Amino acid sequence: MTVTSPLRILIGKVGLDGHDRGVKLIARALRDAGMEVIYTGLHQTPEQVVSTAIQEDVDAIGLSVLSGAHMTLFRRVLELLKEQGADDIVVFGGGIVPNEDVLALKEAGVKALFGPGTPLEDIVRFVKELPRSR
Repeated sequence: MTVTSPLRILIGKVGLDGHDRGVKLIARALRDAGMEVIYTGLHQTPEQVVSTAIQEDVDAIGLSVLSGAHMTLFRRVLELLKEQGADDIVVFGGGIVPNEDVLALKEAGVKALFGPGTPLEDIVRFVKELPRSR
């Protein structure tokens, strides 16, 4: 009998954005769905998020950005993961991302972006279908 460990998901608030209500709801929904969730708290740098993700051996990183710095912050996280040889960690995110930036971020390697009002069940379903990196 094979026992699989639960998905490990890091949820990060990168940049100067201090609004965390939505990201806390997502973290709780993922936890309630049986995943292990590591929430980094507010005002994290991409370097801190990637370092924590590697230390915690996560399967995915979910970033929340409402500050308008999504293009810089998401790309920096992807770049750091690649530099650390950890680009098998899936990156997804949410927040205020204009439609014209969604395609560019997906082309850069972000697997999915969820806007305000996305049902929590949709996010949970997406995460449950992720490949495991460990």
